[in-house]
Amino acid sequence: MNPSTNIVIGMAAAVSIVVTPDMTVGHFVPGMPQVYATPMMILHMEMAAGLAVAAALPPGYVSVGMSVDIRHLAATPVGGRVRALARVKSVGAKSLLFEIEAWNDLGKIGAGTHRRGIVNVPEFERRFGVDQVLA
Repeated sequence: MNPSTNIVIGMAAAVSIVVTPDMTVGHFVPGMPQVYATPMMILHMEMAAGLAVAAALPPGYVSVGMSVDIRHLAATPVGGRVRALARVKSVGAKSLLFEIEAWNDLGKIGAGTHRRGIVNVPEFERRFGVDQVLA
């Protein structure tokens, strides 16, 4: 069975957030500015990518992040709105490549690519010794 059978190029999703103080680089690194942190932008881009294909995967399968190649182009302050977008660029038997972007009210703040692997959750958890799922 090929778990990527129902995934097609162009599938897309978005995640919209408002930047909070705990999403800033200053929250994680003392003395740094209180602006949207690059790792948080990547998280929101990855969330959009996962959302874009989740409904097309067979039961028991999910996509997991494998690699990210992005540029953080502009800062967004606390209270700023950010929309992370992901679109399937290519489909393989075991991984998917996405074009990813992030925008705030002033323009594009991030862009790049993201690869996600397709995994069978029970097999994946057995392989890595996961005993329980935390709520």
